[in-house]
Amino acid sequence: MKPASAKPSAAGGKVAPKKGPNRGNAGKGRPPGSPNKENKQLREMILEALDRKGGADYLVTQAEENPKAFLSLLGRVLPLQVTGDGGGPVGHSITVTFK
Repeated sequence: MKPASAKPSAAGGKVAPKKGPNRGNAGKGRPPGSPNKENKQLREMILEALDRKGGADYLVTQAEENPKAFLSLLGRVLPLQVTGDGGGPVGHSITVTFK
């Protein structure tokens, strides 16, 4: 059996894909941690639109008029895990006063 080559085949002139361990860069994708260019551009456009609409004041208005949508946005931008000083657990105290 002949190994697959990158030369056009006689049937239709299509290039046969490489097979075997040496596939070049096929399937590697972006390196871990590298930003997606489209997401970065979209994020910049959204922040520019927010700035044009009034920034924090606009978000306050949306929180009052559309709380469900605002809370959905809030859930996307808050960190998934909150930690305290030095990466440890969050310290808290509660004081109760009876009169």
